[in-house]
Amino acid sequence: MSAFCLAASRNNYVLLKQICPSCKLLLKNVHFNAKVRTFNREGSFLNITRLLCSKSHNPKIPREPTWEPVSEDQLPLPARIPPDLVDKLERLALVDFRTKQGLECLEKAIRFADQLHVVDTTGIEPMDSVLEDRALYLREDTAVDGGCAEELLKLSKKTVEEYFVVPPGNIPLPKKEERSSMLKHSEL
Repeated sequence: MSAFCLAASRNNYVLLKQICPSCKLLLKNVHFNAKVRTFNREGSFLNITRLLCSKSHNPKIPREPTWEPVSEDQLPLPARIPPDLVDKLERLALVDFRTKQGLECLEKAIRFADQLHVVDTTGIEPMDSVLEDRALYLREDTAVDGGCAEELLKLSKKTVEEYFVVPPGNIPLPKKEERSSMLKHSEL
């Protein structure tokens, strides 16, 4: 966190001095481009500006993006999704995207993921964990406190005897034909 010294004057930008601990710099008379207007006790406006540290806090984070957009000619042809696959995806995901807008959104998501086919992964081994270069220390697996089963069961909305009752998992939606017949019966 940075330490700020603020000086305010009526209807003018504020001059700031900042000591940035991460940068170990003293910045003088620097203006921020956003102006905040507040009232003082006399009812006139005070303009207050603030500084942001331009030095990145972590030198491992690049200042500029290191990726480049993938051109359309490098990507595979856009995917057309057959209706039976849409039905299967709807049942598995419990989402109804049979509308034109839903299909467009799905096709855009697939097109965005197609960029992964362009990435050159030769000579790169798959990772087991994102922290595989570090030692992960675990604490001892011993019970510290005990005898609180009754208190824990009180936290559950529904219990049977000494067990938690959980809701059922995802139940797939019925197939398209079954849905249409269910809708016809509900209209009657």
